[in-house]
Amino acid sequence: MIKPKPNRSGPPPEDCPLESCLKFLSGAWTHKIIWYLRAEPRRFGDLKRDLGGVSAKVLTTRLRELEESGVLTRTVIPTSPPTVEYALTTLGEKLKPVLDAIVEVGVQLKRRDRKTKNT
Repeated sequence: MIKPKPNRSGPPPEDCPLESCLKFLSGAWTHKIIWYLRAEPRRFGDLKRDLGGVSAKVLTTRLRELEESGVLTRTVIPTSPPTVEYALTTLGEKLKPVLDAIVEVGVQLKRRDRKTKNT
């Protein structure tokens, strides 16, 4: 009989930060909003167009939640009519390499799936 090995990682921290971050990123439209804001600030209409199927109400709600969480900023530009731009904060910028890593793993998983299906 094989003896079980103890876990060297130890238990996850109380109120696990990994779980909190993954739950945050899994929120409706969150990862796509961050994706489209990664290069430059975007106006509301631009984001709505970028995202495709999102309603104005849902997008407004999600943008407010992301602003409250400190991931993005909302800037009103005094034009006529007023223009509103959204941009990633320093905290939001830290999510860019996370999304890049997830995309890279996703690409590799898709390649493996294609190879498996073609054999």
